[in-house]
Amino acid sequence: MSDLKALIEAVIKGDISTATAETQHAVGTGHNAQDILDKGLIAAMDEVGERFSKGQIFVPQMLRSAKTMQECMKALEPFFQEGSITSKGKVIIGTVKGDLHDIGKNLVSMMMEGAGFTMFDLGVDASPERFVQKAQEIEPDIVAMSALLSTTMPSMRLTIEALKEASLRDKVKVMIGGAPVTEKYAREIEADCYAPDAGSAVSKAKEILGIS
Repeated sequence: MSDLKALIEAVIKGDISTATAETQHAVGTGHNAQDILDKGLIAAMDEVGERFSKGQIFVPQMLRSAKTMQECMKALEPFFQEGSITSKGKVIIGTVKGDLHDIGKNLVSMMMEGAGFTMFDLGVDASPERFVQKAQEIEPDIVAMSALLSTTMPSMRLTIEALKEASLRDKVKVMIGGAPVTEKYAREIEADCYAPDAGSAVSKAKEILGIS
């Protein structure tokens, strides 16, 4: 939608004041809130993810864009009735047990939210039992785990085993990532996919759920 171009550009630039003003303007000129979300905010974050994956922008710019998108969402919230936002899927995300790093996990969470996923963040040091408990509670589409230490990577395997024991494994897709994590390790522990960075996490999530 061409008349959302200014909004898209402001989100990409991380210009919060302009982006929130453009969001309010779009609402005031009769745009549907879901269209503003899908064709404005999410379209902008898709472009941010694409530029990041190509090395055209870096983590600080991506964080700024994600923050801008979140501020615009606050402006839109009054125009959505409970449950009326169309989510691309529910995702539980957390840094695994024993690991207290959260910058990468937070960035993935913001990018996924920016792409239209509903995020449930378990924070850091999340045990297999916490992942299972939350999965039983919300019935997610994806369980996403992060590890920044090679010594905490085995907790990913234990979490997948716990999901199996709870008869949840075949109901969810499992995504893993983090500095020491590899595609090979993902295959070894029978995760559904490995995402090397926040930009690819979004495209991988869409891929394993079969959505565009």
